[in-house]
Amino acid sequence: MEEFFSWFTKMENTKPFVLVLFFVTFVGIILYVYTGNRRKQRLESYKNIPLDDDANDTNREGNEQ
Repeated sequence: MEEFFSWFTKMENTKPFVLVLFFVTFVGIILYVYTGNRRKQRLESYKNIPLDDDANDTNREGNEQ
């Protein structure tokens, strides 16, 4: 077990290990976000939220006058 810790403390061993770890995490997040129809439809519906707020504010101002 002590050999593993001594191997892990060397930067030439740690950098590739962490690079692979972060890459696998990144790919996992991307797969999670873009797979599944329900999640995809929900995320697609969120893309117009900023525009909907502006349209609702304009309609309120027009109705108040």
